[in-house]
Parts: sequence; C-alpha cells; structure tokens
Amino acid sequence: MNPPAGAVLRLGTRRSPLALNQSRGVARAINRQCGRPVELVEITSAGDRTSAPLASLGGTGVFVSTLRSALVRGVIDLAVHSLKDLPTAPADGLTVAAIPARADVRDAVISRDRTPLAGLPAGARVGTGSPRRAAQLLDAFPRLQIVQIRGNVQTRIDTIAAGRVDAVILAAAGLGRLDLLSQATQLLDPSLMVPAPGQAALAVECRSDDEAVVSMLSALEDPDTRAAVTAERALLTALEAGCSAPVGALAERYGADLVLRVAAGGPPVVRHVASGSVAAPADLGRAAADHLLNTSAGLTAREGGPAGTHYASSGVGS
Repeated sequence: MNPPAGAVLRLGTRRSPLALNQSRGVARAINRQCGRPVELVEITSAGDRTSAPLASLGGTGVFVSTLRSALVRGVIDLAVHSLKDLPTAPADGLTVAAIPARADVRDAVISRDRTPLAGLPAGARVGTGSPRRAAQLLDAFPRLQIVQIRGNVQTRIDTIAAGRVDAVILAAAGLGRLDLLSQATQLLDPSLMVPAPGQAALAVECRSDDEAVVSMLSALEDPDTRAAVTAERALLTALEAGCSAPVGALAERYGADLVLRVAAGGPPVVRHVASGSVAAPADLGRAAADHLLNTSAGLTAREGGPAGTHYASSGVGS
C-alpha cells in the first residue's frame, strides 16, 4: 500500500553507521526539497548477518535483498542503497527513482605511521575485502601482501592498531560521510586505482507504482551521475560480472562526451579507456565490455576474484 499524500515516509536503511549516515542525508534532502517528513526504519540485511567473504556469498545483492523485500511488502516506502552494492538487473515492481550527485569516487589508504603505499616495505600487509582493490594493488605493488578483512569502516581501520595489517584501503566517500577522512594517508588517483562501478553514488529506490513518491524523488536526481553510473553498470551487465568481481569502472562527463575508464581482471590488470555520447551511456558501457571480452580480462572478471591473489588470514570478519 502506497502512503497517502503528506504522510510520513518510511525510509528503509541498513543498521551500519555508514548506511545510517547516508540515509539520514537523503531524509534531510527530502525534507528540505520536498517538504515531506521522513522516519528511518532500520533493517538488518543478509550481508550484515554473516562474516563470510562477500565473494563467497555471491557478492551481488547481499546487502539489498532484505530492503527490497521490505519495499515490495509495503513495510517501507523507499530505501537508500550504496549504488555499487545494487544488482544491475532491475527488480520487479521497484525503480531507482533518484541517483543524487556522487561524492569523492577515489579510494583512500589509511596506514600505520601514515606511510604511503609506495613507502611500504616488501611483505607489508594491506587489508581489503575487495577483489578489485586486491587485483589493482598487486598489479601496481606486487611486493605487498593482501589480507582479507570485513566489517564496518571503523572495524577495518581498527585492524591496523590491532597489528593485523599495516594499511587498509577504503572508499574516500565513506570516510568523508563519517568524518574520518582526516585519517587518510593518501587518496589514490583513479589512474592508479579505478573505483568500483557506482562507487560514491547512492540509489534511492521505491515501488514503481507509487507515482507520487517517484515524482517527489526526482528532485534529488543528478543527471550527470545517472549517466556515469549507467555506463559503468552497463559494462558490468555485459561482462556478466557482479559487485564482487575485480572490475573497476569510472565514467566522467566532458561536455557532450562521456569518458569511461576501465580496469579488469588481474594481476596483470587490463586497462581500457572508451568514449561516447553522454546521451547514450549504456551503449558506451557495452562497447567497453565488448573490448574487454576480446581479452583475457573478460574471463577473469567473471570469475569474481583476481587471478593469483593470495589472501592471508586476518583473524577478523572478512
């Protein structure tokens, strides 16, 4: 059942500090731009109930399925997702009604003694739960060791003080939203570490037949971000890869053109840059995927993990 006009909107969110921060930001924007009151409904997702590596859970959709079920059942009226966690296949009866302007797309390094990656000694342990980050890191710095970690942002940072790792790689956007960006040792240029498709962007999803909410959420839409993530996610779809695959993709607008930078597979990582019309972002993503599928990167991307990567035990939730 859709909410009556003017009723308090129930916004579903995961319980993690980052998810709550993101959802509160969207709630404030709805209240400010649309004049509608919003209450948060905290929901524990399937991905929050396990410490298993995301790749072993299938990766794609593990954090969104419970929220989507609540939407379909009418328990909530809208949900906020990290777009990089959202499956590329549409969900029956649901629509991504708004994609707000994305935050900083870069990955950030936090290290002991604020040592940058280039200064870490051979065998230094870098924590990440992302096959994409692992592949690109080992491609650029093969002397380093990857330690698989999971948990919320602060839990990952705490693995440094606990002595389990010498550094961690996290999304700059998440650190910024939690006021933790000052802890970053360095921000990695996308030419070195291509971010995940949809990284730093949010997706606001609601029921397709709730025309009033769909119309209202259009006030939060950023067309340039929508075009960019459409290209990035079209690439994933064509590669038949999920959010746990070692695929980085970043599209940026330059006038009437959209430039898509891709890094896939690895190590060695295959890199590719393609451009197309900002009016046809999905075509650009598919064209880039066609190029990758004619290389070894296409196969590696589908496998969901960087070839030859060694994951050492960290003693924490992965």
